[in-house]
Amino acid sequence: QVQLAESGGAVVQPGGSLRLSCAASGFTFTRYVMRWYRQAPGKERELVASIATFGGTVYGDSVKGRFTISRDRDNVKITAYLQMNSLKPEDTAVYYCNAESGSFQYWGQGTQVTVSS
Repeated sequence: QVQLAESGGAVVQPGGSLRLSCAASGFTFTRYVMRWYRQAPGKERELVASIATFGGTVYGDSVKGRFTISRDRDNVKITAYLQMNSLKPEDTAVYYCNAESGSFQYWGQGTQVTVSS
């Protein structure tokens, strides 16, 4: 059974940094895409960043140059990370991890990031 668990959300001041983690256990596909999405109150869910099997990355326009996605893999799980720097109040949202391989898609429960002074 595949399970995604996000962690690392917190309250941070503008200009600060956070690192989110997403542990995807039971996800044994050899080809995949890991993504981070976010959803702010009253807004649609938007793609923040993605990373594919061989390391290719894509970023949303609003986070380019500030956020970095990466991932590690061991025998039991894949862990995706989102390093967020120079955070702004508009980055406040629930951040969701997504793992996809072919027609299979999985979501985490989300982790809250609040950027406020």
